[in-house]
Amino acid sequence: MIPLFCFRIFRQSILIALITLISCSCIQASEPRQTRSFIAADSSRQRVAMIGEDGKTTWEHRIGPLHDLHVLPGGNVLMQVSWTEVVEIKPANGEIVWRYDAATRPENKNVRLEIHAFQRLTNGNTMVAESGPARLIELSPDLKLQHQVALKVPNPDPHRDTRLVRKLENGNYLVCHEGDGLVREYRPDASTAWEYKVPLFGKEPRPGHGVEAFGNQVFSAYRLANGNTLIGAGNGHAVLEVTPDGKITWSLHQNDLKDIQLAWVTSLQLLPSGNILINNCHAGPDNPQLIEVNRDKHVVWSFRDFDRFGDSLTNSQILTVNGEPVPR
Repeated sequence: MIPLFCFRIFRQSILIALITLISCSCIQASEPRQTRSFIAADSSRQRVAMIGEDGKTTWEHRIGPLHDLHVLPGGNVLMQVSWTEVVEIKPANGEIVWRYDAATRPENKNVRLEIHAFQRLTNGNTMVAESGPARLIELSPDLKLQHQVALKVPNPDPHRDTRLVRKLENGNYLVCHEGDGLVREYRPDASTAWEYKVPLFGKEPRPGHGVEAFGNQVFSAYRLANGNTLIGAGNGHAVLEVTPDGKITWSLHQNDLKDIQLAWVTSLQLLPSGNILINNCHAGPDNPQLIEVNRDKHVVWSFRDFDRFGDSLTNSQILTVNGEPVPR
């Protein structure tokens, strides 16, 4: 027979456990899990895919090399399927509604070239950066040349002349020159309005693509509403916010995040919350491919999936956050 005092102790232990379980459940219910819907592209797996907030793939398409990616306001996807070809595709049925192949232009005959950036402009034209010819062009929907800007590339290379390029609201172009480790703002007449040399922070360059490498091969730059420029420093393993006079006001470096290492920092996205989405390319399977951080350098959300995507996830765009659409 169990003594009475033992039974009472046992009953109290069960009661305490139940209260603790209920309390934990209430805490979890009051702190909903962060969810994101996004599109991402990885050339190593030759896949661009949309992922829903439930984590399931809602659309995918086969690609070749890719360094830029946009979901347009109407829902179509502007992407490249090779180094020379950019398409606009309807995810609903796979129909290609616009296509530009730089290799077919007469002036590009027998010219080595690669496309690393493009952008649908508010007037309906499309800006394309052609590395090799070292120029920016604006094309009408029927592919007629509307404008072009010659780029300054002292050491021309069709794979390294440019990475991401964005046309700014002031009509200028913000160009990442990977090979020169330089971000330059061009006016429409090709003159320089601003430039910034990405620093090495006193370190020596190291070869490679992963966490072991180091350099200033800049991938992305975005002009912020406050006039500063947000830079994805490529193999510099960093995100930098730089003022017009070249001062760094905020930065995130390789080992600033707990239990995460940054490798090749490629495209970035500034979210309405002020958080920053970082594409952590070539960082290996121990690190997430996508990381959302706040300005206090805390990880708000991350994504790691080496089944659907590989170690070359260079571009992405968050589409919804916890059910709320993100402006495109």
